[in-house]
Amino acid sequence: MKFFGFKGGVHPPDNKAQTAKLVTEDMVSPKMVYVPMQQHIGAPLDPIVKIGERVLKGQKIADSKAFMSTTIHAPVSGVVKKIEKRVFPLMGQANTVVIENDGKDEWCELEKIENWKEASTEELLKLIREKGIVGIGGASFPTHIKLNPPKDCKIDTLLLNGAECEPYLNSDNRLMLEDPKAIVEGIKIIKKILGIDSAIIGIEENKPEAIASMKKVCEGTGIEVLPLHTKYPQGGEKQLIKAALNREVPSGKLPAAVGVVVQNTGTAAAIYRGIVLGQPLIEKIVTVSGKAIKEPKNLRVVIGTPFSELLEKCGVDREKVDKLVMGGPMMGMAQFTEDVPVIKGTGGLLALTDEETNYCKPQACISCGKCVDVCPMNLVPFMYGRLAIKEEWDNMGQYNLMDCIECGSCAYICPANRPLTEAIKIGKAKLRSMKK
Repeated sequence: MKFFGFKGGVHPPDNKAQTAKLVTEDMVSPKMVYVPMQQHIGAPLDPIVKIGERVLKGQKIADSKAFMSTTIHAPVSGVVKKIEKRVFPLMGQANTVVIENDGKDEWCELEKIENWKEASTEELLKLIREKGIVGIGGASFPTHIKLNPPKDCKIDTLLLNGAECEPYLNSDNRLMLEDPKAIVEGIKIIKKILGIDSAIIGIEENKPEAIASMKKVCEGTGIEVLPLHTKYPQGGEKQLIKAALNREVPSGKLPAAVGVVVQNTGTAAAIYRGIVLGQPLIEKIVTVSGKAIKEPKNLRVVIGTPFSELLEKCGVDREKVDKLVMGGPMMGMAQFTEDVPVIKGTGGLLALTDEETNYCKPQACISCGKCVDVCPMNLVPFMYGRLAIKEEWDNMGQYNLMDCIECGSCAYICPANRPLTEAIKIGKAKLRSMKK
């Protein structure tokens, strides 16, 4: 299949070799798990359990009547000890259900649809919501909503994101090597929901073993595996669509506008496990890496596991840690404490040294235009930096600020070390607040 590519992008050192060949280890669930009631894009959820109540593994513990919502389940069996505000890894605080693990690993009865080919679209979407499945790639968009595009959008292609273009991370890579059949079975379910035949899996060329693994398991299924050039941010939805299909999503529109639904490979596997096995989304594969980590690993951990436990498991040297990041170094969120838990959007935890963060003091913009050259969205990032200093938020909007995908390519390439991504994030937040 032809590869079309996309404009812009950068080539940061990938730093994937440390964990690329390490088989995923199952981490023992901690004594206490902390489950925030905000695990996805949309409304925070309401707990439906009480303090002192015993819960079983896989039991639904939170729900909401809001449209943009899904569900949350107990990752372990045990007793609810507290429901309180705690520090949230994405920003601020979130209401959190604290469960004391009884170590019995006792599951609740699991609803499932083994013969999914006989189920209706409505039944499948309802169960995907009930299993709390969201986008695994980090955005954590509720999957049942994404698989129900507007009726006026004719979908013809399912595009699976196996690019994993963020440096250091290997959680998707390991899944494609260790459980490719789950991904393919999930793709089949998604194709039935969307009523389409075409499915493509895009994987960057720096993962040859994953490409071979997926090609082998896709033989005879009609699912295409497309090797992608290694370039950040190849995994962005709009960049992936341009590279695989040569279609451009218009400004302000979603992929459905050009007939495409994009899902992460991990999300497809989660759909299979939710529908056929009845398992809700209660665990994640997390790459723990960085030069302050003595034994980098890929770990399968339950949602709610504190970062401190992952760091201890991998032998962190705290004196060397300059920055702790949830996710990759380009789009991840810096953390000020280890006392925060793994959530559904956690794909990596990086303990970076000062050598890796390479912090340099920002200088004045020299109008070199490199940020414009690498912007994959055809924007003018240097203007955002200038306008943010003047607090001209409306003018930032005039430069299509909301089209920015916050990939960080502009800040990475900037020779003056301008904090452009931060300026963009602030500008977006100001514009949103002005519209309320």
